[in-house]
Amino acid sequence: MTLALWHARVRYGPLEALHGVTLTAPGPGLTVLLGRNGSGRSTALRALAGTVPLAAGAVLWDGTDITRLPAYERARRGLCLIPERQAVFGSLTVRENLALTAGAQDAALAAYPQLAPLLPRRAGTLSGGEQRMLALARALSAHARVVLADEPTQGMAPAVATRTYELLASLDACVILAEQRLPPALRARRAVVLYELRRGSVVFTGEATELERRDTAG
Repeated sequence: MTLALWHARVRYGPLEALHGVTLTAPGPGLTVLLGRNGSGRSTALRALAGTVPLAAGAVLWDGTDITRLPAYERARRGLCLIPERQAVFGSLTVRENLALTAGAQDAALAAYPQLAPLLPRRAGTLSGGEQRMLALARALSAHARVVLADEPTQGMAPAVATRTYELLASLDACVILAEQRLPPALRARRAVVLYELRRGSVVFTGEATELERRDTAG
């Protein structure tokens, strides 16, 4: 299974956020989009999910052009997007958020036992790290074919972040993460595909060891 952008261009009004980006994410497996704020990594995730339209280019899923397929249809086919913000329903309790996905509560508490005492609380009152755990717990229990996560461990304690990357790497899915830097927990993993974006263009494609060699040489 693969999900790909092909010469993708995205515009926000007069500004072009992606300048003909091409990338391919295999599954099952991890692909990481690296870049600073404004690099286009979050826009690339949204383009794959269908929440922003392409001005040019295509989105391909297993070789089929889904560029015109609405976001909700992509979700029905098994694509799950976890945005950087507003990834949970703040007015609902943690228990109610989990109830939106069948069987999510048991899976969520197995993945993140820290959520157990938070079940009666409204999700909007949780810390940033706790909200990320809740959003990821729903995605982990949804048996998605594709998981797109924008800075999945933001606000988490280091041990919980390491656990999160282990959970994401264990999924039988195409997993694409947007990160500012390569997380330490992923540096030693083989077969992690990396794309570095800068100002809306891909400037590096390869593996973690190649990126480290390049940065050391630079």
